[in-house]
Amino acid sequence: MRPALVPGKWLFRSLELVTGLGRRRCSSRESGSEVRVRFAPSPTGFLHLGGLRTALYNYLFAKKHGGAFILRLEDTDRSRLVPGAAESIEDMLEWAGIPPDEGPRHGGPCAPYEQSKRLDFYHAAAHTLLDTGAAYRCFCTPQRLELLKREAVRNRQTPRYDNRCRHLTPKQVEEKLSRSSPYVIRFHLQEGPQPFQDLVYGWTQHDVASVEGDPVILKGDGFPTYHLANVVDDHHMGISHVLRGAEWLISTAKHLLLYKALDWRPPQFAHLPLLLNKDGTKLSKRQGDIFIQHYVRTGYLSDALLDLITNCGSGFTETQMGRTLETLIQQYELVKTSTHSALLDLDKLPEFNRIHLTRWIDGTETRVQLVGQLQALLKDTYKDLALDKKHIERILLLRKGHLCRLTDLMSPEYSYLWIRPSVTREQLQSLTSEGSKIKNIVVRLLQESDSNLTLDTLNGELRRQLKHLKDVKYSSAMKLLRMALSGQEHGPSVAEMLLSLGHEESIVRLQNALTD
Repeated sequence: MRPALVPGKWLFRSLELVTGLGRRRCSSRESGSEVRVRFAPSPTGFLHLGGLRTALYNYLFAKKHGGAFILRLEDTDRSRLVPGAAESIEDMLEWAGIPPDEGPRHGGPCAPYEQSKRLDFYHAAAHTLLDTGAAYRCFCTPQRLELLKREAVRNRQTPRYDNRCRHLTPKQVEEKLSRSSPYVIRFHLQEGPQPFQDLVYGWTQHDVASVEGDPVILKGDGFPTYHLANVVDDHHMGISHVLRGAEWLISTAKHLLLYKALDWRPPQFAHLPLLLNKDGTKLSKRQGDIFIQHYVRTGYLSDALLDLITNCGSGFTETQMGRTLETLIQQYELVKTSTHSALLDLDKLPEFNRIHLTRWIDGTETRVQLVGQLQALLKDTYKDLALDKKHIERILLLRKGHLCRLTDLMSPEYSYLWIRPSVTREQLQSLTSEGSKIKNIVVRLLQESDSNLTLDTLNGELRRQLKHLKDVKYSSAMKLLRMALSGQEHGPSVAEMLLSLGHEESIVRLQNALTD
């Protein structure tokens, strides 16, 4: 933690040194028309659905235009940092398949990408603003600011700073500095509306000076506030377009004033509508299902989550289920973004995941990944279980279209696939007394059949051979076989169970359960 700001050479480096360093290492806004966008979360919490949506839209825009997607961590609020949050944000972006081209983990020409390591840039910009009179030192104590707030609340007014220190004379400032009085640096807001064209909301303007006092841009601990830091970093990192949440729309007027005061060309702005629950309420961090880690733990595919949050939003001509990331990039058009809030219906996620899981099972490479994931799940659940990869692959292919998540195969409903069930003789005899005859027919069928027997063929053979039994209905025979194989009264067809378990295991189970 830096000490309170006091005069001295340690506080500001030469503006020319810092600016020159930025231009040597990073692309400049004036040097070309390359698309460069950034996702700049604060590691004061873990990545949630709203953040993922903002990151995704930045990623889609960058890839659509052959540009760069940059991750920058806004970690200047040191008191609210959550241990592990920064690393988790990067992990979740990689899990989602939208890794940054530049960022803290992989570096890049604009490093460092953590704001806490870029203080010299902010100090230099603040020094420039002080020199030009666009900013000033504020010596107001926390006690005075609290009194202003209480007075405004008492009078039913919006709390705002009264800009008192804006009017200090140079002599008064020097006197306070000589006493080492602690201070912050505030930006002098210019009065009047600041019109700009937002790429989503069109022409808009806000007169921020009429509704709030001069904002703090550099705090007493030497760290910047968001308003200064995001402007300085976007400039030095050559950001061409800022795609961020609509909650920052009003603050953009303030940021444009900073760009003007620093004589920098601002990027283009596009403010994305809010992501809300399906009932129109705000997403809350108190919701257990708002954080991306929840979906990783519960077995959802990133493709399904990205598909869902783009279906409920805008930026596309039409909505459709089953779109891959490549399709999203091709179809995305920023100009088609609506100003209406996007309603997220998480109840639809299982169906989205079923569609994408089916596609993964169909794909040769993605199916290999699923087999590996399922092996890891099985190892955690059944410690000593060793299953052949072909066996697991066969189960996935047979259950294709029925599974919503891979983790469904770890439920008690599917335990028969991994361990032999415990079935009593009484349970089986209550279904039919012809168990031995039924067993003999099915065992002989399996022994005489090719190992590549298809589901349709096996279904037909079971029906053809078991219909000759005079003393038992076909439905009763199926109930008996299902109970003997799985210990359950309901589940997939008997033919699928036989193929899932394999000929050898099926025969062993039938003989153990149904031999007199």
